Amino acid sequence: MTLRKSARSLAGFTLIELMIVVAIIGILAVLAVPAYQDYSVRAKVSEGLNLATSPKVGVAEYLQSTGNWPADNNQAGVPSGPEITGTYTDSVWVGAAANTGLVAIAYKEPSEIAGKSVVLVATTTGGSITWSCVGGTVESRYRPAPCRP
Repeated sequence: MTLRKSARSLAGFTLIELMIVVAIIGILAVLAVPAYQDYSVRAKVSEGLNLATSPKVGVAEYLQSTGNWPADNNQAGVPSGPEITGTYTDSVWVGAAANTGLVAIAYKEPSEIAGKSVVLVATTTGGSITWSCVGGTVESRYRPAPCRP
């Protein structure tokens, strides 16, 4: 008994099958590219949030030692705003307003967030400081998850 392979089993993929695979790859690319672009901008925003770590500590230390919010970077014991920079971060400023502490992060070129900002607001509850980062002009979709309103 001999087994024969039909001509159909030796033919490989048909043109329609290849077109379906190409269409699926195209659809996946259309969905993935915008999501990746938002992710890369979020990484740029995160740079500023990382640079704000030292000013946040300075604000907390000043509040603990004096009972008041620092008015500027000097009072918080950190370098001046323009001295705290990064690839996408222009400056990080400390301030105070209406029983809260503030840390403002300004972004620069080259990025989609140039000229925009994120404002971290500190409040005290039961002796501990809570930071929220919903202030500023950076669009919600570019903020890390905890910073989205």
